[in-house]
Amino acid sequence: MQQLRHYWSDKTVNYCIRILIALLGVVLPCWYYGYTTEITSLILGIIAAALAETDDNFMGRIRALILTFICFAIASFSIEILFPYPPLFAIGLFTSTFGFIMLGAIGPRYASIAFGSLLIAIYTMLGYHLYDNILYQPALLLAGAAWYYLLSMLWQIFWPMQPVQQGLANVFEELANYLEAKSSLFHPISGLTPQPYRILESKLNSTTVNALNQAKSTLLSRSKRGHVDGPSDRYLQLYFLAQDIHERISSTHYRYQDLAEHFSRSDVLFRFKHLMLTQANACRDISEALESGKQYKYDGDSILALDELQASMQYLKDQNKPEWRYPLSQLFYLFNNMVTVEKQLSNVSNPDASKFTPENTSDEANDYSLHDTTAHTPKVMWQRIRNNLHRDSMLFRHALRMSIVLTVGYGVIQGLGLERGYWIMLTSLFVCQPNFSATRQKLTARVIGTIAGLLVGVPLLTLFPSQESQLVFLVISGTLFFAFRMNNYGSATAFITLLVLFCFNQLGEGYAVILPRLADTLIGCGLAVFAVRYILPDWEAKKLHRVMSEAIQANKNYLGQIIAQYRVGKRDDVNYRLARRTAHTMDSTLSTTISNMLAEPDKYKKAIDESFRFLTLNHAMLSYISALGAHRKRIDDKETHRLILEAHKGIHESLEQLEQQLYYQNGDINLDTFNSELDKKLSEWREGDEEAVRLILQQLHLIYRMLPEMYSLANKFSVRLPTTVASVD
Repeated sequence: MQQLRHYWSDKTVNYCIRILIALLGVVLPCWYYGYTTEITSLILGIIAAALAETDDNFMGRIRALILTFICFAIASFSIEILFPYPPLFAIGLFTSTFGFIMLGAIGPRYASIAFGSLLIAIYTMLGYHLYDNILYQPALLLAGAAWYYLLSMLWQIFWPMQPVQQGLANVFEELANYLEAKSSLFHPISGLTPQPYRILESKLNSTTVNALNQAKSTLLSRSKRGHVDGPSDRYLQLYFLAQDIHERISSTHYRYQDLAEHFSRSDVLFRFKHLMLTQANACRDISEALESGKQYKYDGDSILALDELQASMQYLKDQNKPEWRYPLSQLFYLFNNMVTVEKQLSNVSNPDASKFTPENTSDEANDYSLHDTTAHTPKVMWQRIRNNLHRDSMLFRHALRMSIVLTVGYGVIQGLGLERGYWIMLTSLFVCQPNFSATRQKLTARVIGTIAGLLVGVPLLTLFPSQESQLVFLVISGTLFFAFRMNNYGSATAFITLLVLFCFNQLGEGYAVILPRLADTLIGCGLAVFAVRYILPDWEAKKLHRVMSEAIQANKNYLGQIIAQYRVGKRDDVNYRLARRTAHTMDSTLSTTISNMLAEPDKYKKAIDESFRFLTLNHAMLSYISALGAHRKRIDDKETHRLILEAHKGIHESLEQLEQQLYYQNGDINLDTFNSELDKKLSEWREGDEEAVRLILQQLHLIYRMLPEMYSLANKFSVRLPTTVASVD
């Protein structure tokens, strides 16, 4: 029973069960009553509906379903009406494709509905010759979509919080992976080179940020203009708790290579590593409890690791070695941070307890609402579309590119007289992505998956000629398509190819679509690659400097929010959380942009070594800033405030200059402008200063020390020199 509950709670398994029921709900009645020709259209309607589905609350789903059915009906009926008139059809195809894709400017929900509508349109083209009545096929497609959405709504009624639980479970799973990667840096070896670890850490931070953003979207869909109450409130507190843990584990208190050098003959770094791995296991336990809907039981395994670590650090302190004094103080800062992480993990079963901290003992200091960016009025929706109607908009370029690709694909079909050539357009729709890297990945997976599906499908058609056995394979392949479509597109393509073969075999055309399916896939892939390479291409290297500039700007704003709280005290309000999330999101975007650039043709790549070095420095800066955010508290000493504000002013101005230099690439920055007096003040502090003050000055000094090299890299990007950076921190 426990094992069944575990499988039921798995996101993929649960989703596949819903798909399986939807497919069986169509195949069994049609087989029983002999309506075999209707199976294909009904199943295609289910597929389009499932691909266009987005998460929302009950009323939100109702509104989304109404809009989806309107768009599906317009797409399908317009194809039936304009199909006999190729010139009008081509014009309608171009304008509708452009219009549907531009709907994505309103938000992700509208982008999914737009994709589903284009899919329904192409599915209508595929089955146009099957029925004489122009109303019959659209009705079947809409009936299949309606059946799936009915099933989905029932799922929503019985398990309304399941998407929220699964989203938060994914967050804690990613936090566990991030903690494990972070622990790798606590290895006491001489000559530690942290850059490879930093790059991996940046990638894992990116996936963690994406998981947090997805969880936030799921919670936001169940809110009232950002305010969450009712059953979602407990999960909102867990989301905030996860955010706090992420800020703390993403923080860096000292240079790792210096720690390894100082404590290479001690076990203290190994104990930090053991503690992080233990907390990573706790995060995985939390993830499993959330996904299965069980109550998480805090077992306190990390308490022993904390006690042993504290004893080890006290032993080192008792040695009273002058060379350990400064680095050991940094380890104590880190230890206090890990203690707080442990407290947060122990509060998972009672997330309300994490609201009250020593700095803030009431909800007045915090704002427990989410930043709502949803477009709620037609005026705002139209404004978002207007804001993207220009050549610099990636969405506009993709919409224009897709419109041309689908229209050219239709022209190829008409020019060559291809009876089943609409697979060309379907392939282009799936493969053609907003950038070259994503298109290349889809193309490879699509071709390999199609060939594999055909190689498997032909023997199955021969060995299992009966209708019943083929319907079984049809249902299985359709279910497995949805099981693999997010994580393994090649396998998903193989299973959807099998589904196509078995669907068309119900119409007596199973073997007839084998070669056209392969040829159309190759032609569609070729059109997609041509489009992303030559029609308003979005080369990552050309916008890399702007992404770097935006990452620096986000770090600057995040630091500004933190510095302001040293006067008023710790406040987790919307502005602070937004600045923090934006900084991590831009760091993730920078990592993704560089990765995408590596997949592009060699002549479009630029300064690869410098790009990775800048990514490392930007992520390190974000880690130093996160440490400041993790230890926020009110400071009353005026002299300390004066020094902190002076230091922040110098760093703020330097970051602003760096941001402008990267964005506009307008000449070199003079490295002699750095304030050596400020650097000296940041590197010294009085013995009498309290611990929090020493931490602030230390982190600001670590940030300030990075700026000269970042300036140097910005100058190299400005002149576009492919110079390799040799030094690594």
